[in-house]
Amino acid sequence: MGKKRIIRKAGGTVDAGLKSRSLAKGIRNKVTTAILVVQATFNNTKVSLTDGSGNVLAWSSSGALGFAGAKKGTPFAAAKVGELLGERAQLAGVTEASVVIRGIGSGREAAVRSFAQKGITITRIADETPFPHNGVKAPKPRRI
Repeated sequence: MGKKRIIRKAGGTVDAGLKSRSLAKGIRNKVTTAILVVQATFNNTKVSLTDGSGNVLAWSSSGALGFAGAKKGTPFAAAKVGELLGERAQLAGVTEASVVIRGIGSGREAAVRSFAQKGITITRIADETPFPHNGVKAPKPRRI
């Protein structure tokens, strides 16, 4: 019969090369207060760190860290993204941050918790998930 081949998929952990590459690029301007914007969808979690006027200082997503497929939308992947942004925020000199959350994905809370564990004070958490006020236009009636 021969030997059986076993294929192992590496998708459950963070790619070390991608993480180190993300941390290698430093943040030029130093700020003390920042805004953490978390966009959590069912398929991915994107996190960006901005200054008070909205200029992006650093960003990352679970896909950028090497997670693939359905693993991108997990709370574990979102926690790793929040942890990475926490390290980048420390390099930028951020001491306190306000958090804006958009979306209904499972990584909403995990990204904020791991960001806060890096020693940065969270001053406020605002949920700005967009929702339609009237929905989409109704379909035309069927003509028979």
